[in-house]
Amino acid sequence: MAQQPAIPPIPSVTQATPAPSESTDKQESYFTPIGRSINQRSAAPSSSFADERARARSRSPKSIVTHTGKPPPLPPKPPSTASPPNGAPNGHLSPSSAAASTSSYWRTISRSPSPLGLIPIHRSFRTFIHRHEIPRKALHISIGFFTLSLYSRGVSQHSIHPWLLGALIPIASVDYLRHTFPTFNRFYIRVLGALMRESEVDGYNGVIWYLLGAWSVLRFLPKDVGVMSVLLLSWCDTAASTFGRLYGRYTPRIRKGKSLAGSAAAMGVGMLTAGLFWGWAVPRFGYDEGFMFNGELAVPVVVKEAIGWRSDEGVLGGWAALGIVSLWSGFVASASEVVDIFGWDDNVIIPVLSGIGLWGFFKVFTS
Repeated sequence: MAQQPAIPPIPSVTQATPAPSESTDKQESYFTPIGRSINQRSAAPSSSFADERARARSRSPKSIVTHTGKPPPLPPKPPSTASPPNGAPNGHLSPSSAAASTSSYWRTISRSPSPLGLIPIHRSFRTFIHRHEIPRKALHISIGFFTLSLYSRGVSQHSIHPWLLGALIPIASVDYLRHTFPTFNRFYIRVLGALMRESEVDGYNGVIWYLLGAWSVLRFLPKDVGVMSVLLLSWCDTAASTFGRLYGRYTPRIRKGKSLAGSAAAMGVGMLTAGLFWGWAVPRFGYDEGFMFNGELAVPVVVKEAIGWRSDEGVLGGWAALGIVSLWSGFVASASEVVDIFGWDDNVIIPVLSGIGLWGFFKVFTS
């Protein structure tokens, strides 16, 4: 075999150590240029200011210090929220101070419900007297039954309205005196507070308006219309107040203090009241001379002549006539309970407007 040639060894290269100046030039040519700020930081000696800046960049609130080396001042403590002792002044208006004032503030507040705190007995019986007004409503309803009882005994309305006027004058005089003398007012409230609303502490008593409304309709309207107006005041107003407080929050509000629930209750009770009076009481105890509704409704004469009807045509009687009269009675009762005329009390507006509405209806549709 042919002999392979020998592979010469790899020569070792020994790198010479560069000179200091040569090494510096190579580093400067290889690495990126060093900026002036980097040179300053590298040249600046370690100081306490640098340490403070490092600590200031820490997220720990305990390590935050100012340039002066002192920690920042603590925030001021919030004022004490502890409630003052019972009876101590706290800057708010108390019911007693409101009652002592002579302003008409409470008269601007909606009467349903009235404010709590001005009458002592209302605080003791909050549900029975203040919220549901049981004694006041019982008195309100009883007037209707008393009126119906007088009618059943044949008492004329001309013998009743003088008594109403005789009661109205002293009651209004006493109400004027209690607003003039605060001591007497406090005594009056303690005696009759269960029958009052707290909005009447600074206003006039609702009994005054009740007597004025009843006297007006019995004095100037026919007997059946006057009696019916008092019954609508007694029962429809109570129904509207009761159902309005219970269910008014679930129905649309018609105006301030009046809801659809209360108006619907007034209309329903008004229809039942008219059916009870003209459908049961009047036939049972007899018609009086001067009654506007004698059980029949008729188309107006002008309309009959225009369409060529005879005088005996266009007459409706029986249950149909009673149903129409009941429907109209409920409507006028509900409308008079909702309407607001110069801010007058409901105890005046309901009987007067109901009486005018019934009187006008019978003038048109009775022969």
